[in-house]
Amino acid sequence: MRYGMGPEVLSDVSFEIAPRSFQFLTGPSGAGKTTLLRLILLSVRPTRGLVSVFGEEVSGISNEALTGLRRRMGVVFQDFRLLDHLTTYENVALPLRVQGRSETNYRAEVVELLRWVGLGERMHVLPPLLSGGEKQRAAIARALIARPELLLADEPTGNVDPSLARRLLRLFMELNKLGTSVLIATHDFGLMDLIDARRLVLGDGRLRIEE
Repeated sequence: MRYGMGPEVLSDVSFEIAPRSFQFLTGPSGAGKTTLLRLILLSVRPTRGLVSVFGEEVSGISNEALTGLRRRMGVVFQDFRLLDHLTTYENVALPLRVQGRSETNYRAEVVELLRWVGLGERMHVLPPLLSGGEKQRAAIARALIARPELLLADEPTGNVDPSLARRLLRLFMELNKLGTSVLIATHDFGLMDLIDARRLVLGDGRLRIEE
């Protein structure tokens, strides 16, 4: 992957995320962690090489099929991407609404998850009135609510205190036990040391894997 005429941000990176697996993506700032996540999400395309998602090579994929693949993923990026005109509850429930589920079938599920991430008292608040940490937790809850096949999270604990970071990590682990593959980009070695998981380490555009 390269941007414009600049040098390659990622060079000859090759790896596979196994079903039901858990791994961290780490490396210094600017190493390309966010770019790699965006390649998996298919929001950018590689300048050379191939990306396959859920067993499907995506270079010539249609927009309709692309949307279908993305709906099988949960994503947490650092800009949160909450909709300002929807409450915290409505933002988190949005993936279930898109699936066509009725509120009577999902309300209790959404409320329980919001309470788990510490937003039980903030579920009817609009995003502009939330703190950075609250927005982050809302974005995490939205990514998890539909139990995606693959979770991509970019520094998901960057704006929360250590105790809440550990709680969120437990939530990611529980989701993984239910069958979701998890890829968490982080530079927090304290967090990574809490569990035994594969580490994908980026540096100088290259990737090495620590099992």
